[in-house]
Amino acid sequence: MADQTADGMTIDGDRSVTARRLSWVLIVVLSVVVLTGLATGSAGTSLWQALIDMAQGQDLSLRDRVVLLDIRAPRVIMGCFVGAALAVSGAVLQGLFRNPLADPGIVGVSAGASLGAVGAIVLGGTLTVAAGLVTWLVPIAAFLGAWITTMLLYRVATRRGRTSVATMLLAGIALTALAMALTGILVYVADDAQLRDFTFWSMGSLAGSSWSKIIVAAPLILIPLMLSPFLALGLNGLALGEAAAGHIGIRVQHLKTCAILVVAASTGAAVAVSGGIGFVGIVVPHLLRLASGPDHKYLLVNSALLGAALLVLADLISRMIIAPSELPIGIVTAVIGAPFFLWILLRQRGIVDL
Repeated sequence: MADQTADGMTIDGDRSVTARRLSWVLIVVLSVVVLTGLATGSAGTSLWQALIDMAQGQDLSLRDRVVLLDIRAPRVIMGCFVGAALAVSGAVLQGLFRNPLADPGIVGVSAGASLGAVGAIVLGGTLTVAAGLVTWLVPIAAFLGAWITTMLLYRVATRRGRTSVATMLLAGIALTALAMALTGILVYVADDAQLRDFTFWSMGSLAGSSWSKIIVAAPLILIPLMLSPFLALGLNGLALGEAAAGHIGIRVQHLKTCAILVVAASTGAAVAVSGGIGFVGIVVPHLLRLASGPDHKYLLVNSALLGAALLVLADLISRMIIAPSELPIGIVTAVIGAPFFLWILLRQRGIVDL
């Protein structure tokens, strides 16, 4: 449906009003999901009863305080950060490569981040690192792994300003295989304690979330998220092609460098604290493009909101479906994302129309 400007003129194809309305809807959805995540768990602690008790001036019991403030709250907040980071990274990659199949997990960026994180876990004990930098070692190593992988991917897949989708996917498969092989070598030489650390996050989980991890990961996630809207105009212009974008005044090389840094920092930090969680970066931006158009001015913001809500919801499902045990959250996102990815492929080939 066409939208109307303030003077009554109708602009065909303008979906900015729809995108803005969707932003408010997503804010409400995220708020509901966050409150549900705080209120729900196998421990049986009630958020609502706790709020009533606090309103009446009663102190929370030690058990309720630990469950709500030290377990559920960090987990929900970390879910918001990781979901937003993965979704925005996917949207930026798709804009950079001008293809909806680009995703940090599919094209090898997450595998590169995993390699950096595992390298820090296994080799960190043999390195002389200042005490204040120990807690930053894994996120920084994951960032470097994601950055190197993204740079290699772009160099291989782009030639004369054109990105080959087939080359991108094949390069992503090759880089993932190489990163996984190197990760396997590191795992082989790891000791028992390092293997436990690796196993904890390799399947994807928010169970180890804590306030200290949030403090470490927040700068590496929030700073790229706050900078990503400044890429919107450039990514919109890049949709015309690199040559056309340069002719309309966009600094293409500068844009590519900034986009790669945003993806590497946010994906690296997300993988370091949550492990391998796939398909968020491909599902969220694609759904939003279908709903409200490809304008990155709204797509990036809405991707952050929907990505956060989706991951918190997936985490809620993972810890409630077989409570009191929990599924790795990567399994939940894969169950959702893998069929969606196949649907995108079939839709692009014209096999399905929906």
